[in-house]
Amino acid sequence: MRVLVVEDDPLIREFVVEALREEGFEVIHAANGEQALIWCRRKVADVLVTDIKLPGNVDEWQIAVRCREHDPDLPVIYATGFSPVAPRPVPGSRVLQKPYHPDQIVEAIREVTSGRAPPSA
Repeated sequence: MRVLVVEDDPLIREFVVEALREEGFEVIHAANGEQALIWCRRKVADVLVTDIKLPGNVDEWQIAVRCREHDPDLPVIYATGFSPVAPRPVPGSRVLQKPYHPDQIVEAIREVTSGRAPPSA
């Protein structure tokens, strides 16, 4: 299963990527919304995990909406410690509070992808 992780903090991104890879996930990562959208257009991920506070012109809420334009059933997990921005999550998404244990992100991914068939190769 391929997971797109969008996180601007390099230490957190490295931590999450490593934890997911240890659990057997294939992980693609982006540091901002613009990079994430490039991946989304290619439909390379089975699930999107995005930080809620990101730099750049494309915010976390737009990432999910625009990724869903390419894959309407894409599971989305938002990760946040605190965000002054009003939440606008896509339907059927989950919010995970930071800091979280690696087991929590793995469990959240398994929950949002249960019953979802992997994309055909």
